[in-house]
Amino acid sequence: MNPGYGALAFVFLTLSCLVRGNNTADMMISGKRWAVLVAGSRGYENYRHQADVCHAYQVLKKGGLSDENIVVFMYDDIAFHSSNPRPGVIINKPNGDDVYEGVPKDYTRLDANAPNFYAVILGNKSAVSGGSGKVVDSGPNDTIFIYFSDHGSPGVLGMPTGSDIYAKDLIDVLKKKHAAKTYKSLVFYLEACESGSIFEGLLPKDINIYATTAANAVENSWGTYCPGEYPSPPREYDTCLGDLYSISWLEDCDKHDLRKETLGQQYQVVRRRTAADYAGHGSHVMQYGSAGRSNDPLFSYIGTNPANDNYTFAEYASSPSTLRLVSQRDADLLHFWYRYHKAPAGSHQKLEAQKLLFDEISHRKHVDYSINQIGKLLFSDGNSSMVLESVRPIGQPLVDDWDCLKMIVRTYEKYCGSLSNYGKKYTRVFANMCNFGFTLEQVLLASIQTCSVPPPA
Repeated sequence: MNPGYGALAFVFLTLSCLVRGNNTADMMISGKRWAVLVAGSRGYENYRHQADVCHAYQVLKKGGLSDENIVVFMYDDIAFHSSNPRPGVIINKPNGDDVYEGVPKDYTRLDANAPNFYAVILGNKSAVSGGSGKVVDSGPNDTIFIYFSDHGSPGVLGMPTGSDIYAKDLIDVLKKKHAAKTYKSLVFYLEACESGSIFEGLLPKDINIYATTAANAVENSWGTYCPGEYPSPPREYDTCLGDLYSISWLEDCDKHDLRKETLGQQYQVVRRRTAADYAGHGSHVMQYGSAGRSNDPLFSYIGTNPANDNYTFAEYASSPSTLRLVSQRDADLLHFWYRYHKAPAGSHQKLEAQKLLFDEISHRKHVDYSINQIGKLLFSDGNSSMVLESVRPIGQPLVDDWDCLKMIVRTYEKYCGSLSNYGKKYTRVFANMCNFGFTLEQVLLASIQTCSVPPPA
């Protein structure tokens, strides 16, 4: 037998497998695909974050990833929440399909925390506490896709339980993953307010990590499919079903053959659909890290749905969004208002909804007042607002001393109470206290003085 014939046959077989998307061929070329999906919030008012993540799971599953290679973090309190009009069902758009079915319950409730998230990325089984124990046990030829949907604030991401994720800590984990040589390339999609601040000035360009974010370092991201907006969810829903950046990439994946679409092409689709409109609703989708990876096909990270094999990538999908939007920071307030508005007059539900609404408004007033007052105490020259709200130049991280930032946030919360999702928008103020050289003792005294007496009526 001619040895050249065998080699030639092997080449044709390999090419044939590539055209058909054969899993064996995929493995030969790019190793395994891994994914980590994180919904960083809890509570029915934050329905959209878990809906986004469940939808992402369905995209990956249809794309050919197996459950053993997909790790899911979510509090898992939405599907069977008493407020959910369709128990056991989660939708991510009006009249959409159930995206909850089949989603792995890897890290839920108290196990959905930052230390477990870090351990999962690093593939460190011994460091995981609770949950399924599943980690990204990747090798040097594997690709990793991380998608995170949550509230955010300058330099900080929330988790359903436990401590927050600080940008410097997350970047250190990613650097450690790179040093271990346990991936070929990694893609990170991040939905959160000020999400650009997680990577700005921190993510290296030479460790084969490509990241996109829903917003730049100084602006909100946006909820969509919200009650009272267009298009609105079914009438029985009083909460937003999705987030604009997230549904933009997810709905793009639902339609296209992802062998024919690159990360960069999807970035352009999402960027244009998420862009701010004339009323200022929308945000600037950003790219960070290894820009060259934007030429990679999406297929390398999330596979592709065989049902889309004949669907060619279309630029028209990247037209600006016509959706009516709600700021992530106000989506919970909108939910509480609709819950109050819909409850029967004089009912227990009405009183309960009224309390939730009034408590949220009261909390926001308290945080606004206390932050403003602490600034006045620290700056005797009356320039507190201008200095503490200043923004560093593009390319610089939020803060130089991240330990200082953590300590100041803890000090404020000890004496003035939890910042909550709304109050975390002031993280930049605390970062600037560190950048301008204020000591922990100064902030401590200002916090005690501000919060030991009730604010003026």
